[in-house]
Amino acid sequence: MQATVALIGQKGGSGRTTLAIHLAVEADRAGVPVVLVDTDPQATAALWGQWRGKDSTPEVLDCAAPPLLAGKVAALRKAGAQLILIDTPPHANATAVAAASIADIILIPVRARAFDLAAARATADLVKTWKKPAWAVFMSGSPTATTIHADAAKVLGVPIAPVRLPERADFHVGLADGQAAQDLAPTGKAAHEVAALWAWLRTLLTEGEGTHG
Repeated sequence: MQATVALIGQKGGSGRTTLAIHLAVEADRAGVPVVLVDTDPQATAALWGQWRGKDSTPEVLDCAAPPLLAGKVAALRKAGAQLILIDTPPHANATAVAAASIADIILIPVRARAFDLAAARATADLVKTWKKPAWAVFMSGSPTATTIHADAAKVLGVPIAPVRLPERADFHVGLADGQAAQDLAPTGKAAHEVAALWAWLRTLLTEGEGTHG
């Protein structure tokens, strides 16, 4: 498996960085050489990587210049990275286009709220023009809000990931210490949900849908 996954969305606060960090940690725990590339000028994921420690894994790299992204990803692949996760900023079409152009799969994190859904639908329309496989991932909602998410899924226009990452304290409380939910509470609900989402994504990647081998 060698693949690049871009996390793209037009609205701030959708959970892109939270999703990117937790997928990167889960891939690392599974023994997959993974690099998280932070293209957001705010460098939130890169800051988390600094808090985690310079010799820790997963590796987090800062790349806020869209023209440099393709070259950096190519170099990471050549160096042996099997999975590259690209965390993109909101409202940054140049960065989104750069990430989408080299991505094998696109994930669109979204909350089941009216403005978030509208922004996610706009992102989904862009994704269709890029002709890349894409899935929406529901973030931050109630763990029991099944009907709300089912109704929201009808308006997005892209397939929905079968696993949601609902609002849980474990996704946030350890970030300032460079931790993820899996580090903070390895047997907790948040850790189990991330593991299930990673298992689904890894199946997509290893089955060869939109990957480089």
